[in-house]
Amino acid sequence: MANGRLSIAAERRRQRLLAALGIPALVLLAMLFAYPVLRLMALSVEGGSLEWYAKALSESLYVEVYWITIRIAIIVTLTALLLSYPIAYLLATTTPLGAALGFALVILPLWTSILVRTYAWMVLLGRNGVINKSLLAFGMIEEPLALLYNELGVIVGMVHVLMPYMVLPIYAAMRRVDPDLIQAAEGLGARGPRIFLRIFLPLSAQGIFAGSILVFVLSLGFFITPALLGGGRVIMIAVLIEQQVRDVLNWSFASALSTVLLIATIAIYGLAQRATAERARVAQ
Repeated sequence: MANGRLSIAAERRRQRLLAALGIPALVLLAMLFAYPVLRLMALSVEGGSLEWYAKALSESLYVEVYWITIRIAIIVTLTALLLSYPIAYLLATTTPLGAALGFALVILPLWTSILVRTYAWMVLLGRNGVINKSLLAFGMIEEPLALLYNELGVIVGMVHVLMPYMVLPIYAAMRRVDPDLIQAAEGLGARGPRIFLRIFLPLSAQGIFAGSILVFVLSLGFFITPALLGGGRVIMIAVLIEQQVRDVLNWSFASALSTVLLIATIAIYGLAQRATAERARVAQ
């Protein structure tokens, strides 16, 4: 009995120690994140008026910008998923040496600045860029294609930047698939496509879901790539916020736009978490 009380007391002391160690991090987070966000939100309701929110959510111009942002985020997410799933599958099923080399190629872009990668795509996609010159040289086109300063260029650049965030969660889910299940299915006479559709794909669905949510949420707030590859013709919400701050100096409206984006992002993340929990509950 005494030993039980001592163990409970020791556990409480450990929990208090861990809580104390976390205080500096919480204070730093509050100073560098929570306070600026709250201050920004306060700017949007200066004077107690919600007129900036009404403008952001009612005027067709700004509603269209939100729709463009969501549409591009969905396209980027689906494209990244289609490209990343085979890569993750190859990494999960290849030899250790092949997986190490593949991971190096997947993670290497993360070591390079997004700005540098975006300028590289501008060189590749321009009217006199590498892609158009190559297509012209092979006689595949008669005049340069419009690959830059449009939604296509923005989507290509964003997919390139965000693909690692899709590959890694899918790979992690695939690595948790028990190889014995695949062997058992083969032993029962199932063929490759059926094994993939009935066993491997459902078991890797959690990684697909996690990667898709991560890429979609990141896409909603993307700025550098749309601003450069869009050339001012593709206005996503982050680009609009930057214009309101830099060109118009309308901090109140910019903060209202930012708050709407923040709330939408949190809502999407919350719904995703709830769906994940529900899926896990059903699976049990």
